[in-house]
Amino acid sequence: MELVAEDLAAFAAFAQHRNFTRAAADLHVSQPALHARIRKLEGRLGTPLYLKHGRQLQLTEVGERLAAFANDTLDRASDFLSSIEAAPPRPVVLMAGSGAYLYLLGEPIRRFLRKGHELRLLTGNATRTLEAVREGTADVGVTALGIPPDDLDCELLGQFPQTLITRADHRLADRRTIRLKDLQDEALVVPPKDRPHRQQLERSMLDLGVRWSVAVEAEGWELLVQFVRLGIGPAVVNGFVRTTAAVRKIPVTDLPPVRYYVISRLDRGERVDELKRLLR
Repeated sequence: MELVAEDLAAFAAFAQHRNFTRAAADLHVSQPALHARIRKLEGRLGTPLYLKHGRQLQLTEVGERLAAFANDTLDRASDFLSSIEAAPPRPVVLMAGSGAYLYLLGEPIRRFLRKGHELRLLTGNATRTLEAVREGTADVGVTALGIPPDDLDCELLGQFPQTLITRADHRLADRRTIRLKDLQDEALVVPPKDRPHRQQLERSMLDLGVRWSVAVEAEGWELLVQFVRLGIGPAVVNGFVRTTAAVRKIPVTDLPPVRYYVISRLDRGERVDELKRLLR
């Protein structure tokens, strides 16, 4: 079967966005034309390349493999053309979550850019980051993982205790450490229910029989800190989260540390290796 460069570019753009409208805009083609090309690819391969789950599009296993092949092929073509045309290579693509960008990656990113490298930044949760690295739509990912996958190169970036943050006038503010049972009957500021941090906290509380309630749900560490500072309630956050002088941080001894990893596929090139070194 013959796969032409246009097919690979089209599917790489679709895999990156998981959205026909945005991918078509990147490629400067119409949405029906892109949809027809992807359908033709599925027909030639004899298998679906993506599935629809509610309003989300998700790549199949073959779709992930094709996306990785497409991105690798386009990268090699770009590197070859750069070597003979003295054209700048394509940007290194880094994907991470908002917490990692806010608290962990600022200085490494600045150092990488100061070396004259071009860097493209994407945001995504752990699941999306792993998918992007596997597909080749991201060269490097930084995310929190429980158990690192075997099919990717995963290097520990750092581990951080989970801490309770609360105002100085809270009943637990003078404690050096706390246990989850100390949060009995507390109203907590927490992330939305579908976030892994919230799910782990709920499971741990349930296992210990600790009763608690939701003071407010907040999206993102900075908003959690703001609600704590306003006196809405305490919150459990990753230890790297920065707070103000009005907020106390107390380690929670019976919650596991949060481990952040730098992830990539093997043999991604010198610039990718340099970025990984700076991140470590």
